[in-house]
Amino acid sequence: MDKKSISLPIIVEGKYDKNTVMQIFDATVITLGGFSVFNSKEKQALIRRISDKGIILLTDPDGAGKQIRGFVSGILPKEKIYNVYVPKIEGKERRKEKRSKEGLLGVEGMDRETLERVLLPFADSGCFNGAKRKNSSEMITKVDFFCDKLSGCEGAERRRGELAVIFGLPDDMTANALLDALNIITDKDGDREAVLKILS
Repeated sequence: MDKKSISLPIIVEGKYDKNTVMQIFDATVITLGGFSVFNSKEKQALIRRISDKGIILLTDPDGAGKQIRGFVSGILPKEKIYNVYVPKIEGKERRKEKRSKEGLLGVEGMDRETLERVLLPFADSGCFNGAKRKNSSEMITKVDFFCDKLSGCEGAERRRGELAVIFGLPDDMTANALLDALNIITDKDGDREAVLKILS
């Protein structure tokens, strides 16, 4: 099966995540070495150097992945980062004897279909074609979230969780993180269709 090319560098936590992604895509994949990136000035400098056109940040859907994502997001300007998420799926990676602390599969445990779904928008023939962001008129906005009862009202967090699950995203994302992710994987029409499902 031919691999799709992705021009933007993809940042993942570890070598097994890298192996999984590179089996599916022809891309530059950089590993952070988990929490070691916090103290590695060399790795931080490398991330800054390769982020000229932006980077794709893909971490595990657990607490550690959130911490690492937060750290990397702190060393680069927001506009340089495309945050990509895998869903929360309970299970154990084949190479491990037991489940992780939170019992969730990491990037390395995701199947081909899931990784293609989250990364294909960045393939060289995809809608992002390297690093082309949507026109502002096409973007889902904070105002849309407020009008759709996804922020600023009772039950907003629960509705955001339901919306996230429809799109195969973690159900505990902040409003801003969910908004960013939706603007990568869908458009206003797709968002509206999903919102109507959770409001009906």
